Amino acid sequence: MEKDMVELQALINAHFEQRKKDEEEIEVLRVRIDERKQKRAEQIRIRQDRERERMAQEREERKRKEEEEESKRQEEEARKKAAIANMSLHYGGYLARAEKNKPNKRQTDREKKKKILAERRKPLNIDHLSDDKLREKAQELWDNLYKLEEEKYDHEQRINRQKYDINQLRQRVNEYMGKFSKSKRSQPGKKIAGHQGIGAAASNFK
Repeated sequence: MEKDMVELQALINAHFEQRKKDEEEIEVLRVRIDERKQKRAEQIRIRQDRERERMAQEREERKRKEEEEESKRQEEEARKKAAIANMSLHYGGYLARAEKNKPNKRQTDREKKKKILAERRKPLNIDHLSDDKLREKAQELWDNLYKLEEEKYDHEQRINRQKYDINQLRQRVNEYMGKFSKSKRSQPGKKIAGHQGIGAAASNFK
């Protein structure tokens, strides 16, 4: 009986000893878990702080770039408006002064056209225009300029063609007059009708 009591007491002591060890291990694990939670929470906080700082820097940088682009756009619009206004105010006057300062002589058709265009030209009123309307007006002016350049090119091509045709006609008349002179020398007593008219026509091309 006494032996059984001793064994029972030994088992009880061993149980409490194991329980104490288990509780100690559980406490160690709990402490580790708490430390990991705190460390993880600190890492998350640092990451969130860095993310907020990065986003704030990006917003600031984006705002700065937008302000710079807006400032450049306004400066560009102001330069365009000033250029158009300057062209409107001074181009007509420039043509008029150039026309006035030319030596006194008979005006050619081209000079007359320039004078008529200068007189008909009206100053542009662009102070009240918005940015979009101003861009449309600038595009309209450029389109008109391009159209005028095309018309100028076509006109020059027509003039060159006319000069070529005149030179060809003059060459043919000269060749004909040369043949006529040879024929006249070989037949001094014979007259060819219409030679005076041909000579007069040929003289117009010299």
